[in-house]
Amino acid sequence: MTALLAPPAALPVRVVAADESTRAKITSALRLAGVPLSGPAGGSAVVAAVGETVEDAIDACGTATPGLVVAERFSQIGVRRALRMGASAMLRTADLTPARLLAAVDAARSGDGRVPHEVLVRLLGGPEPVEPVPAVLTRRQTSVLGLMADGHGNADIARMLRCSEHTVKNVIYELMGRLQARNRSHAVATAIRTGLI
Repeated sequence: MTALLAPPAALPVRVVAADESTRAKITSALRLAGVPLSGPAGGSAVVAAVGETVEDAIDACGTATPGLVVAERFSQIGVRRALRMGASAMLRTADLTPARLLAAVDAARSGDGRVPHEVLVRLLGGPEPVEPVPAVLTRRQTSVLGLMADGHGNADIARMLRCSEHTVKNVIYELMGRLQARNRSHAVATAIRTGLI
């Protein structure tokens, strides 16, 4: 029986950025995601270019070819320039979680394209994505949402509204779907932003 060979070590990532604080933030996020880092010289590392805009990130590269671009704002011109320079993965700073960062780095290493939906829309010249307006809430949903916003848990809400905890859970479940919210905080934030509470 032959021994299985371990997969070759993944290419490290070299971070280039317009300023040191941005570079330190991304370096820290990469470490948290378990991504090996390269020194300033780089060698055969994947270059992660970081900036406030795509243009800033690309300018920080100098003569290096960016594999991954991380930026807060993406313009159509900047995205096209990054793609022409060889970038195969892009990530918005707002989406910077260890899992998404790791996926973007893997895409850059393999040359697979990975671009956020909003960036593709901008690149293709389509309409800007519009946040959906939530439907009108029922009286009970509004009451539960208001109590959630005040920091009350399910048991407190059930007691105050004189209903079962099971009913409160069902109302919250309906709220999450109607508001397209990921969690309670997101539901409350969406309701406040859209004037529902």
